[in-house]
Order: sequence, then C-alpha cells, then structure tokens
Amino acid sequence: MKMLYQGKAKSIYTTDTPNELLMKFNDDATAFNGEKHEQFEDKGRINKMLTCLIYPILEKRGVPTHFIEDVNETNVLVKAVDIVPIELVVRNVVAGSLAKRTGLEEGHELSKPLIEYYYKDDSLGDPIINEMHIAELKLATPEELREMNRQALIVNEVLLEILGEAKIRLIDFKLEFGRLQADPSVIVLADEISPDTCRFWDAETNEKMDKDRFRRDMGGMMDAYREVLNRVQKIAER
Repeated sequence: MKMLYQGKAKSIYTTDTPNELLMKFNDDATAFNGEKHEQFEDKGRINKMLTCLIYPILEKRGVPTHFIEDVNETNVLVKAVDIVPIELVVRNVVAGSLAKRTGLEEGHELSKPLIEYYYKDDSLGDPIINEMHIAELKLATPEELREMNRQALIVNEVLLEILGEAKIRLIDFKLEFGRLQADPSVIVLADEISPDTCRFWDAETNEKMDKDRFRRDMGGMMDAYREVLNRVQKIAER
C-alpha cells in the first residue's frame, strides 16, 4: 500500500481496488491547528469503532457516506473522494468559538441548529467563511452546498436521537464532505464522527466527554472517549 495522505489523526492508503482506499485511525491528538500534539493509546481504535457504528445508521437514513466496511482495529475501507475544502460545523448549543464571537454564554441552547462554514486551509488557520466567500473561491457550487446542508441536518437529527438515548448532549460537531472520484457529481459524507470531531457533554452533569478535555488540559480524555463508545454501542447495537 502507498500512503496518499497523512492527516492530523488519520492516514489514507491505496488499495488494489480502483476507487477504494484504506483509512487508518491514528492515536494522535492535535489542537489549535497542530500547535498542541500528543499521542493517546487506543484513541484510534475507539474513534474507528464509533464511526463504524454511526455511518451505517446514517446510510439507512439517507446520508450517503464514503464508508464501505470495517477492516480491523484501526482501519476501514472507504470510497475514494476528493474532499470539498469546507468544514461544516453544526451547532445546537453555544460553546467554543461561538461563545467568544457572540458573547452568548457557553451552554446556551440555540433556538434551532446553526450551520457554519470554515475554509479548510491550515496556512490560513481554517477561517470562518460564508456562502459568498465559497462562491468567490469556487469551493463548491450552490447545489453542492445545499446538498451538504441537507445531509448535515439529517446527521444532526440522527445523532440527537442516538445520543439522547445514551444520555449525552450533542453540543456541536464538524463534518467533511467529498466528491466521489467514481462519480464527481455525487457528494458524500467523509472523514469520521467521534469525540475528536464532536462536542459531547454528559446529559446529567454537563461534564465534557470530548477533545475539549485535551484542548483545555482537563485530563481524563481517554476515559471520556471510552464512556462515549460504551454508551453509543449499547444504543447502536440494539
């Protein structure tokens, strides 16, 4: 296998099958555009397991994904895509940068889900952008953006249902989408869904159960990740 891409938390490799790739979940944790970096044993396996639990459910609910099948503890087989350089952040509760930008108190429930766009460019610090920026930069067509929004809101509905049963609050989460290399007209959900890409709070205590424990030097990150997996596993495997 040949490595095609080395990301902050995942690596992508070629396979012998056209338009299929191997995605490896690594144990690295990064924050602040890579300025903070550590390794946590078992993180890759946990994030892979959560993604493998959630993506098939999303497929059944009308969200096409790049997921093909589970391979082993840290690897999955995925469809080859060209990533759209836009991160969609779906917010249900005020936290992180939204609190800083708006002055709203962290933990404030939004009246409806809010979608933000961020330009995937590490050299620029992944700045927040809007539809006019996306059009000017030719990052996506209006039709593609509408499709990504549609899928993002379905993902939000599904996650709210699953996590609600698991007694976890879904605060916000980041999604990435790609154009299928086999058919670039098709937009699919790519990347992962895990405590690396979502904010999860315990529904009773509001204790953080995600990468904010690493960002804010709170400790106990892996215990929180394992607890999220345990709870979601019980719901998803019913």
